[in-house]
Amino acid sequence: MGALFGPYDENLRHVEALLNVRIRTQGHDLVVDGHPRDTARVEQWVGQVSGLLDEGHPLSDTDIKTAAQLVSSHDTVDLQEHFLKDGQMRQAGRKRIMAKSANQRLYLDAIEQHDIVFGVGPAGTGKTYLAMAQAVTALLAKKVSRIILARPAVEAGEKLGFLPGDLQEKVNPYLRPLYDALYDMLEVERAERLLERGTIEVAPIAFMRGRTLNDAFVILDEAQNTTVEQMKMFLTRLGFGSKAVVTGDITQIDLPTGRTSGLVDALKIVSGIEGIAVVRFDDRDVVRHRLVQAIVKAYEAAGAQGAPRG
Repeated sequence: MGALFGPYDENLRHVEALLNVRIRTQGHDLVVDGHPRDTARVEQWVGQVSGLLDEGHPLSDTDIKTAAQLVSSHDTVDLQEHFLKDGQMRQAGRKRIMAKSANQRLYLDAIEQHDIVFGVGPAGTGKTYLAMAQAVTALLAKKVSRIILARPAVEAGEKLGFLPGDLQEKVNPYLRPLYDALYDMLEVERAERLLERGTIEVAPIAFMRGRTLNDAFVILDEAQNTTVEQMKMFLTRLGFGSKAVVTGDITQIDLPTGRTSGLVDALKIVSGIEGIAVVRFDDRDVVRHRLVQAIVKAYEAAGAQGAPRG
């Protein structure tokens, strides 16, 4: 029971927030108040997690919270299949990666099975981080010989042109999230060596023009800020033995007014091509602070109602 509840009943409080229920203990019983559908999901969570623990499968607090997230999103989820399926836990450098939602699992599987994958959805859903995990895994397993990380250098309301330094130094702030994910999976010294050798390359998308990317794992991050021309150019760079993952959030486009997002355009044109997969995330996949999920929902509701922003 202690493993299920977590320290100071932290896991129970997490489930309460996810499912909008109230949970209290009464002797050896759990009393759950809420909508019947939500209380049924709590029962499903308790039953399946308890079953895994009883069978001797070690689950961390993070795993137990992930289980709650999965149950809250999908009525028919099988937690045993999710946690025990062969290959579900992936080793990416020094990090062990596990999908924290059904869509994250679809995303990881899609990257393994397809050469081009689009991951589209709001902030905090793990699009970039999981793509980086797959890239590092492929590099260390020698399935590819290099990783190329690209991102459009489009200003989100800020002006960085006055900063000192050469072009690379000016665009580095835009590429910081890619470096952060990389350093989370590899020791700093090892990452620096791979960057110095060019085994891992981080560059603005403009640097891709004219190249053919063979035997590479290529990630295009923040793709909603590419132009139509840039997206076409990027997708046609892919060479033999390569994979490409394109991530973006079409609700956060920072292009000048009147410019069509290359990501929005590509989803209409190429998503039906065999060998290309599209995985769409939503607020249920947000794995940051629980308030981020509520914030995403609030903005989606405001956008649906045409609420003014500013």
